[in-house]
Amino acid sequence: MILKTVCVGVIGVNCYICGDKKSKKGVVIDPGAEADTIISALKSEDLDIEYILITHGHFDHIGALDKVKEFTGAKVLIHEEGLEYLTDSYLNLSKAFFNKAFVKNADDTIKDGEIIKAGDLSFKVIHTPGHTLDGVNYYEENKGVLFSGDNLFKASIGRTDFPRGDMSLLVSSIKEKLLSLPDNVVVYPGHGEPTTIGYEKQNNIYLSANSWDE
Repeated sequence: MILKTVCVGVIGVNCYICGDKKSKKGVVIDPGAEADTIISALKSEDLDIEYILITHGHFDHIGALDKVKEFTGAKVLIHEEGLEYLTDSYLNLSKAFFNKAFVKNADDTIKDGEIIKAGDLSFKVIHTPGHTLDGVNYYEENKGVLFSGDNLFKASIGRTDFPRGDMSLLVSSIKEKLLSLPDNVVVYPGHGEPTTIGYEKQNNIYLSANSWDE
């Protein structure tokens, strides 16, 4: 699998470029900012990008969406709960951070358990609401990788003090749907460095057995 990380924007969002080496088909995950930087990385990989996958609708994950879509011609996919985030500057936080309304569009919606294919790559959608209502992870089981957005970080989890955040919901959904994955699955988060499911089971205080009542 081709995998390139491009860290973009003032908050340092990880935009991921993933491709199948054989077919050269691929996806972009969370084009958050600096469209020219992302497009330059895409040119160097020479991939046919079929989908732009959004982990959730906050401004820092969708800022370069329009230009990257224009360059690639790819379909934009977001969880069905995310359509409101794309068009509501209060929910996507663009008004609060920039005093400017971000309004974006998706080509289609996705839901929990759906499979998105690009060449030989298959990404399973895992919905873990709590940071936002629409928060999803993209799991490529055959490659042992999970793109977690702002749901799960190394030794941490996503903030829940934004509109429609819910700490108990995020913790329970991560425990139920992510910690059940194999320990050796590599987690690529929306910010910061990669981790593994096994590491988070042992070291993430937010997910320890006695941290939260369920």
